[in-house]
Amino acid sequence: MKKYLLSLLIIVSLLGLSGCGSSQGVKEQEKAEKVNLGIIQIVEHPSLDAARQGFLDALKEGGYAEGQKLIADYQNAQGDQGNLQAIARKFVQDKKDVILAIATPSAMTMANETSEIPILMTAVTDPISAKLVKNLQQPGTNVTGTTDMNPVKDQLKLIKDIVPSAKRVGIIYNSSEINSAVQVEAADKVVPELDLELVKVSVSASNEVMQAAQSLVGKVDAYYLPTDNMVISSVAAVIKVAEENKIPIFTGESSSVEQGALATVGIDYYQLGYTTGEMALRILKGEKPQEMAVQGQVGTDIILNLKAAERIGLTIPKEVLAKANKTIK
Repeated sequence: MKKYLLSLLIIVSLLGLSGCGSSQGVKEQEKAEKVNLGIIQIVEHPSLDAARQGFLDALKEGGYAEGQKLIADYQNAQGDQGNLQAIARKFVQDKKDVILAIATPSAMTMANETSEIPILMTAVTDPISAKLVKNLQQPGTNVTGTTDMNPVKDQLKLIKDIVPSAKRVGIIYNSSEINSAVQVEAADKVVPELDLELVKVSVSASNEVMQAAQSLVGKVDAYYLPTDNMVISSVAAVIKVAEENKIPIFTGESSSVEQGALATVGIDYYQLGYTTGEMALRILKGEKPQEMAVQGQVGTDIILNLKAAERIGLTIPKEVLAKANKTIK
């Protein structure tokens, strides 16, 4: 009887261990089936946040809902290059399945850390100048995604359409951001044909943005802010100076107009991120980023802030109002 009971206990124990092993195996399999996504973002501001949300929504609609088949690790560097590097290294150590890099500095830092993990970039102005891809049609690297190269000429022309007497335009930017340098170069090329002159002020930190705006008072007829991550994250400071001195602000993206700038010919960053998410779905199905063409934004909108115009005592011409896709009242 004792031998029988001993044998029975051994069998029950083995079955219990087998059950635990089976349960553990199922958990590991379920974990393996989930996609581990790393999201690296240089700084918070509405356009970049919108791109991130568009990306996640596209993945959700493609069957990868966050918390179910998707584990998303979102990290924001708060504008600090050291933070960017630490985040990028951690993502590589964690062996993420795919990475979303939001804005040029994020994409460049991430690409410097890995040439193997697929990187989807979004809100990157010039991927070639940033050396993220070899060309737009055949990236030839582990990086692909979407570019937010904005219509600089159309944006500057809007200044003349709204303020025909404008001659000098103050442009505030961070010269260490490649995306900003590219836009300033583009502006330099088109201002002569628009009978405009650029007055450039470069900043190296967010706390310099207000001082830069103040230094242009009395020297310019309008401000132009490109899609510079540092400047746009501090746009409230420029708006304050501009309103105190009745100077209109034209920007490279729409979120700043919603916050109080005057106008833009802007792109939809949510849609930009959504397009990037669709590209991520293709990679998850087996396509290679090396062979996936970089996508641009299709279509632009004229966005006007009528409250901002009222605060600086500016009347927007009827012809411009008629063309506007969106007016903020």
